[in-house]
This record gives sequence, C-alpha cells and structure tokens, in this order.
Amino acid sequence: MASVVKGGSLTIPAKKLYEIVRALPETKIQIKEGVKGSVKVSADHFDSRMQTLPREDFPTLPETTEESSLVSLPRAGLREMVTKTQFAITGEDTRYFLNGALLVLQPGKMQLVATDGHRLALVTTTREKIKGEEDEVKAILPKKTLLELARLLTNGDKDVQYLAGENHLFFNVDGRQLISRVIDAQFPAYERVVPKSNNKTIEFERDRLTSAIKRVALLSSERSKAVKLQISKDRVDITSNSPELGEATETLTIEYGGEDVEICFNAQYILDFLSVADSSGVQLHLKDEMSQAVMTPVESDGCDYTYVIMPMRV
Repeated sequence: MASVVKGGSLTIPAKKLYEIVRALPETKIQIKEGVKGSVKVSADHFDSRMQTLPREDFPTLPETTEESSLVSLPRAGLREMVTKTQFAITGEDTRYFLNGALLVLQPGKMQLVATDGHRLALVTTTREKIKGEEDEVKAILPKKTLLELARLLTNGDKDVQYLAGENHLFFNVDGRQLISRVIDAQFPAYERVVPKSNNKTIEFERDRLTSAIKRVALLSSERSKAVKLQISKDRVDITSNSPELGEATETLTIEYGGEDVEICFNAQYILDFLSVADSSGVQLHLKDEMSQAVMTPVESDGCDYTYVIMPMRV
C-alpha cells in the first residue's frame, strides 16, 4: 500500500530504481525529491541519491479513446503463440520487415508468424472466439514488444484487450498497458513458404530426438552448427563433422519404409522448435535434401503449430 505525503512527478532511472528496490529487504521504502535534480530513495538504514531528468523531457505517451474498437484476445492462446514464435524473429536490423512477428486477427481465429529467412514459425489458434473483431486485421509486432508481452502473460487467466491505432499498438493486461510502435512494412507472403508436397514423414519421440541432437551437435562446426540426418529403412543416423573438433554419430530407431534421404540442418534451429513443442512426439515432413522441411507436434491442444526449416548445404 503506497502512502503519498505530497503529490508530484519526476523522471528517474527505472532500471536502477528496480535494482535498488529488489536488493532491499521487505520494509517501507521512501522516495523523496531532493535538490538540484535529484531523488532520494531510502529504507531502514539505507540511503541513496540518484540524478533525475527534467520531467518535461519525458516523452508524451500516445493515447486512444477508441474503446469500442477493443478486441478481446484469449490469454492462453496468445501466450502460447508468443512462446512458439518469438525465437524465429531475425536480429538483423537491415531487414526491418523481419524484426517482428506478424499478428493476424480474423473472426474466431488468430495467427502469429515469425521468420528470419532460414526458418519460419507459424501458430494458428481457434481455441476460443476472438471477441470484437469482424474483419481481418494485420500488424507486425516488434521483437521487444513480444518479449515484454510474454512476461506480462506469464501469470493470470484474464483475456487481453488489444487495440491497433494508426501508429501504435495497445495491449491491456491485468490493469497494465503495453504500448508499442507498429512496424510499418510489408511482411513476406508466409503462406507460400509452407510446402504442400512433402511426402516423407518421420515421427520421433521429442525427448529422444532432443537429447541426440544436443549430443551430436557438440562436435559440429562452431560456425554452422550443422548436423546431418541420414534417413533409411527404420533408422535415422544423426551425424556431425568438424575438421577442428572431430565427429559424432547417434542412431535412432524409427518406423519408416520410404526412400533413403540425407538432409542437413542447423542443430540450434531444430532444438528451438523441440524446446517449445508441447508434445511427446514430433513429425518431420520431407520432400528431398534440397527442399524446405516442416516440423509439427504430433499432439495439438487447441492450436496448430507449423515450423518450416531450410536445409543447409555443407
């Protein structure tokens, strides 16, 4: 419970204030404006003084009064979508249009898709009706927005209120509002990236595949992280080879009677998918060693998860 003795406003370094408060014991904390542009933070026998910035220099926050345009998004579905796509966003600033994930809202359905040009993560949920949206709406959410949204969605079960303004996006979560700028760019036509003719399917135990990839990747090239999957009748040999480090192989037993195929992937890309695929089993869908592959969970709990990964040429 906060007790305000005298009202006012000031601009204070948020990160430092957070670190100080976190380091203090459970006790009463006093924040008081000092002299010459400073603020005092004290508790028990602790005293500190931090420099402030002029309050008028704090940026004006965008406002919206379009309450009638609010869209209610299912919290669990949105949380799941963010978790399963955020790692696929590129970190390359030169490709501005890929520095975020595309949110697509349709009546009764929402999608979130992210890609860095080497892999694509697409989640579609129809678990609950999207309330308040009658037409298709698309917006690219910046990566930092998704990271912050993931933290806000961690606990709780109330729906998220969402509104897209002209230049900003607004998310109301448990009494807190997250405001984000819109990435004004054209997102790639992701529907064309998902292959439709992959006719070879291999099913794995997720934990078993995860462990094998991790072990074999220890001796992969530090630069490429490449591992090769040599698929033949009822077995997959996972191998790595590095002139500087050596080589490793692990064999998994599978049910497969199709043509032999060898395909190479970035091990980290596979592990990223496996770490968030909430399923005891996963499937790998292939066409040949040159075409993009698709990974999907075997079980689905209200959402469809499609992960497209490009093969490597080594």
